[in-house]
Amino acid sequence: MSKQDSIEFFNRYTGQLETEKVYGDFMVKLLYNSTPGKILTPFFANKYISKTYGLMQNSMTSKLKVPKFVKNFAIDLNDYEPGSRKVSNQSLSYKNFNEFFIRKFREGKRAFNSDEAVLPACAEARYYGYESVNEDTVVPVKGKYLNEEKILRNPELAKDFAGGPILIARLCPVDYHRYHYIDDGKTIANYHIKGEYHSVNPLALKFKNDIFMANERRVSILETKNFGKLAYVEVGAVCVGKIVQSHPEDRPFKRGDEKGYFLFGGSTVILMGEKGKWSPSQDILDNTKQGRETYIHLGDEIGRKV
Repeated sequence: MSKQDSIEFFNRYTGQLETEKVYGDFMVKLLYNSTPGKILTPFFANKYISKTYGLMQNSMTSKLKVPKFVKNFAIDLNDYEPGSRKVSNQSLSYKNFNEFFIRKFREGKRAFNSDEAVLPACAEARYYGYESVNEDTVVPVKGKYLNEEKILRNPELAKDFAGGPILIARLCPVDYHRYHYIDDGKTIANYHIKGEYHSVNPLALKFKNDIFMANERRVSILETKNFGKLAYVEVGAVCVGKIVQSHPEDRPFKRGDEKGYFLFGGSTVILMGEKGKWSPSQDILDNTKQGRETYIHLGDEIGRKV
């Protein structure tokens, strides 16, 4: 892979730039950076193709992919709870690929920052961050203008987030695929937006840069204890079988509670806030200006009260 076609991100924990090993990078390049891809992309971005592929990960035979996947992407299973099959080899303990894909962290492996001035990471992911969404905001640096109205597809609700901060958390297929609440609060609105199922990979964003406003997504408007109103948006992607809400949205939530999870496929969570309430962490802002994401563990700081 050439440097131009590679994905570099900043790892907060090593303090270094690292190159991502992309799952399915050949298909991403084929679909989004080739002449045949212009013909094939609408087919693969179709909802039914993605959902069918996602359902295939529930088959008994799909469990056979797990050991190779773990090895290829150097996943430390000591960090995660085993699957439902009672066997000594943990990589064989998952009854299908989806059970492995939505694996949980073992108790104590991740903790949510308890400082009420700190906004903790909603997902184990690679983050872009912007202090203010406006007509000059693009994702990534040479990408598409962000627009809160187009993301939320509700002009009335979008008014609360005009000019406010935004964080975009991209979950790779190799990552923990559950997402969590960042503060105590309650859900005041929620709805589903139908759309396409394009890849959310940065390589795809270079060639189709309106993905966050075109893909299928689910919106929750949250009233939080420390950060005001938040728009919490889960974005579907190619081969994502389903976006599942595991926390009943008619009930209050606590900081760190699981909100839901994505079945097979990488995907994205977008957080939008009210102007002047909080700002993304400085390392995220600095790296975003360089056109690269920042890798951050679940529960670690991604923002602060202003």
